[in-house]
Amino acid sequence: MRAALRYGAIALAVLLFLLSLRRSGERAGRLAERLETTEKANDVQRRMLEAAARRPRDHHELADRLRDGEF
Repeated sequence: MRAALRYGAIALAVLLFLLSLRRSGERAGRLAERLETTEKANDVQRRMLEAAARRPRDHHELADRLRDGEF
């Protein structure tokens, strides 16, 4: 009887440990996906800011760029 309880307790502990590992893995996967999404959004925002920094300041600068063929 004691041996059966001991093995049952060990089996339960192993099962709970494996379930905990699975849950941790799922959590890590979600965090990795969130990080990847954030990195993509930051890259898009950085490219938008770089493009905005290169834009003509006023219509005179736009006309100059069009005349010079730089636009």
